[in-house]
Amino acid sequence: MKQNIYDNPIFFKNYSSLRESGVTYNDFVEQPAIKSVISALDDKCILDLGCGNGKFAKYCAENGASKVLGVDISRNMIESALKENNHEKIEYICMPMEDLEILNQKFDIIISSLAVHYIEDYSTLIEKVSNLLNNNGEFIFSTEHPIVTARKEMDNWEKDLDGNRLHWALDHYQEEGKREQHWYVDGVIKYHRTISTLINTLINNGLVLEKIIEPKSIPAGLEQMPQLISEERRPSFIVIKSRKNF
Repeated sequence: MKQNIYDNPIFFKNYSSLRESGVTYNDFVEQPAIKSVISALDDKCILDLGCGNGKFAKYCAENGASKVLGVDISRNMIESALKENNHEKIEYICMPMEDLEILNQKFDIIISSLAVHYIEDYSTLIEKVSNLLNNNGEFIFSTEHPIVTARKEMDNWEKDLDGNRLHWALDHYQEEGKREQHWYVDGVIKYHRTISTLINTLINNGLVLEKIIEPKSIPAGLEQMPQLISEERRPSFIVIKSRKNF
């Protein structure tokens, strides 16, 4: 199933307000980590999978990329990207990530920020990504950490009677598949995979693992969002960098 929760008007309104605040886990944890593992953007052709409102695509364009293609299933997101983060080096296409085979071009770097966990068929996605990469090209993606998506309830902090967090509960880790949660609206679907599945699928498709980050907050985040200290106890995200070696 190709999920398009971002075109739900209630979800889109709330999510957009959150991102516009600039005070989010994305701003202080995930984005600094994913940017830190990019070798160089200069003169590179970039594919941004699940580009959202185009903020990261514009970052690439403004930092030396020769061309950026942003792909997202959400019409709302693409319209927002064209309005807020347009650039002469960027082209935006409204299409599911699952349909990548229709793109008739190669890329030096393919990046996906917190979108892979929405994709049911991870193996086929990685096969298509590998086919679109130039030799020695990089695939960098972030996803919700498997210890976050593992438990079926996806409500994992065990608390005392005063609401203080005691520890993070982990269960159902080896049981891969669909997870469903309430996030502004009911029925937001994500897919849980083990770390070994995330990595071995890359290897099976000719991609060499280069780096893994389980990021913590940058200092500015701890100042503005003190709750990010919990990233010291369990990571929300995992960032994986790989390279095509044939």
